[in-house]
Amino acid sequence: MGKITGFLEIEREENRKEPASDRVRHFHEFIIPMSEGRIIDQAARCMDCGVPFCHDNTGCPLNNQIPDWNDLVYRENWEEATRSLFSTNNFPEITGRICPAPCEEACTLNLEDIPVAIKTVEQAIADKAIKNGWVISRPAKKATGKKVAIVGSGPAGLAAAQQLTRVGHEVHIFEREPKPGGLLRYGIPDFKLEKHHIDTRIEHLLGEGVIFHFNENIGVTRSLKMLQDNHDAVLLCGGSEQPRKVDCKGIELGGVHYAMPYLVLQNRIIGGEDVSHMQPISAAGKHVVVIGGGDTASDCIGTAFRQGAYAVSQMDIRPKPPIKENKLETWPFWAIKLRTSTSQAEGAVRYFSTASLEIIGDKNGQAAYVKCAEVDENRVPIKGTEFKVKADLVLIAIGFAHPIYEGLIEESGVKLDKRGNILANMQNYRTSVKGLYAAGDMRRGQSLVVWAIKEGRQAARAIDLDLMGRTDLPL
Repeated sequence: MGKITGFLEIEREENRKEPASDRVRHFHEFIIPMSEGRIIDQAARCMDCGVPFCHDNTGCPLNNQIPDWNDLVYRENWEEATRSLFSTNNFPEITGRICPAPCEEACTLNLEDIPVAIKTVEQAIADKAIKNGWVISRPAKKATGKKVAIVGSGPAGLAAAQQLTRVGHEVHIFEREPKPGGLLRYGIPDFKLEKHHIDTRIEHLLGEGVIFHFNENIGVTRSLKMLQDNHDAVLLCGGSEQPRKVDCKGIELGGVHYAMPYLVLQNRIIGGEDVSHMQPISAAGKHVVVIGGGDTASDCIGTAFRQGAYAVSQMDIRPKPPIKENKLETWPFWAIKLRTSTSQAEGAVRYFSTASLEIIGDKNGQAAYVKCAEVDENRVPIKGTEFKVKADLVLIAIGFAHPIYEGLIEESGVKLDKRGNILANMQNYRTSVKGLYAAGDMRRGQSLVVWAIKEGRQAARAIDLDLMGRTDLPL
């Protein structure tokens, strides 16, 4: 695949980024795309490695045909590369921006720490395809007469909707928010994903016949039974939004917030939505402490800097990972190693093996400090290691436990798995209630966007098979 000796002759390159001092002044994307010629060079590095772990579930849950479209880009057949990429991934212009790229971890060249720049090439193909008008709405030629309701318009719901409408089903998406996209729109900051990418996708879905219903909190504004009575199948794609409980005193103080209300507020402001009903939260001029070490914590850091935070500290209870992994023990799987996000690189002070014991308030009941301590290998605080970090704003970003139960899930009566997610398997995505299916984080638990798209596609296939007795949708 690609140029036979490309990986020997061409060095790995990635898209450049605006300097941190410039990009923290705005909320726009800050990636500087490569020229077409340099993209072709990067695709040429893909080697005929025999067993391409990059495109099986080890590297890519969507099974993107990575060696194929790398070869097509190398040969400058961009339209065929577009067809190959979009055949497995409904939204590569989105995953090309926000996916952590486990495919690159699984690349054979990663044994030498120089994997093919797969994510960069993917984004380039998708952006070129959309710019040139190669991505168009593909409405079904014949209607099946079947109606499917999808609850939630995140990546799982949107992917399922596109697959189902393309085979002729009448698809209705019910979304709690005033705009579609789920956490793609309201959770992920604009500096990682500008929302016009989502809007373009929605235009295509509307052109294919998908019908959207906004401000519909199923189980609250409208009963689930109404959907079940009026549709042949109902697919639940509501995500995993219940934050994990934090074992830290003082979370009731002013200036202490969970991550999602903070991120959602900023995204609504940028999106021009009315936020008068929401509690104002801003990092401007403040000492900010972010509790948590994952992607959501990183998004809080980048948002805080752009709001004008005086300083940002991040508390991670996990030990500091090694700078370099042992390839013989980890490859081709995702390795635990020290990674620095673009947001962290903007100036965050990172604390590892650190527990946040208590948030200490001032006389007005506002957060003033976070009391911390170092922890041992069992995450038990070590006596005598306590210290305080100034904090006017504390953001809790330690992940999500399971879907929100109030309303929809309580009404549905579905069985839950041992982790508190909706019980359904990856073969048919059926819940314990007839005609009711579940996919994405609501079934899987907190996960990656690529997994949500994968589950939406597979759930669509399962529903089509159940409704029609056969299906042409891919696995």
